[in-house]
Amino acid sequence: MNKTAILFLSVVVIFFSCSKKKEDSSRHSTGKINAISIVIDNQLWNGVVGDSIRNKFASPVEGLPKEEPIFDINQYPANVMEGFVTKSRVIIVVKKGAENRFSVQKNQYATPQNVFHITGKSVSALLELIEKNTPDIIQRIRKGELAAHQELLKDSLVISKTIQKQFQLDLKVPKSYSFSIKNNNFVWLKREFASGSSSILVTQFPISNVNLEANVLNQIVKIQDSIGAEYIKGQDSSSNMYVDVSYPLYLLKTTLNDKLTYVTKGTWRLKDSFMFGPFISYLIVDSKKSKITYLVGFCYVPSKDKRDFMHELESVLKEVRIN
Repeated sequence: MNKTAILFLSVVVIFFSCSKKKEDSSRHSTGKINAISIVIDNQLWNGVVGDSIRNKFASPVEGLPKEEPIFDINQYPANVMEGFVTKSRVIIVVKKGAENRFSVQKNQYATPQNVFHITGKSVSALLELIEKNTPDIIQRIRKGELAAHQELLKDSLVISKTIQKQFQLDLKVPKSYSFSIKNNNFVWLKREFASGSSSILVTQFPISNVNLEANVLNQIVKIQDSIGAEYIKGQDSSSNMYVDVSYPLYLLKTTLNDKLTYVTKGTWRLKDSFMFGPFISYLIVDSKKSKITYLVGFCYVPSKDKRDFMHELESVLKEVRIN
């Protein structure tokens, strides 16, 4: 074969490879929220490598009263890495190979998509790579799944003019929510459905109400309990919402809108009642305006798993924009 023919074939191969890659990445990814596809041979999946993956990616979600996995895992052997599997929004490919390597490829087969490749020379190498990279993988997946949930909701979201005017912040709330309580410094938005309800609370108060140098978590519990005592009650007026500290509480210090923010997850309960469920709160410190914005999302769905309801609330609250 002459050089011209070889060059022509090379160009054709490159052209079709690029076209195939472009075609793949233009496909829209699919999959339920918080579901991931694990592509791994059955032998590895049924051994210690599979145990490690399950322990890490199906570990309990923080802040729920009953254990639910962070992600729903779907396992596929390597020989089915085609078709619907490649359209998954999150794919983790684990295999033995000639080198130890971890890489992340964005939109490899569809968009949006994260494909994580973990290759190890041996089982021990795979375990080491999984251990080392799991925090980064989970962080990337969580970020992507929140974005996916926001995209799923986008057609139903509207900026609440009431909240915008009252609190000088933009909060896009699903149209299915309506005001349960609305006064000068507090609003309660609620969505009722057949199996329960989801709620969003918004309030503001002076920054002097919180001592950021002291135990912030204890102060957040007191703030939440005071809101419950005043506004969130059962059929009996003496039955109010409070934070059930017999369940674990989780506190994360972060930034939102470039402002110091404390995120708390835990369990609420209605006094003298069987009603309880998870909540997530955002205490956002605005030093320039000397005020604190406090947002809460909570749900009551006694007959269902609560992870995805709370994930929806988190995806809404995290998009708040303080003006």
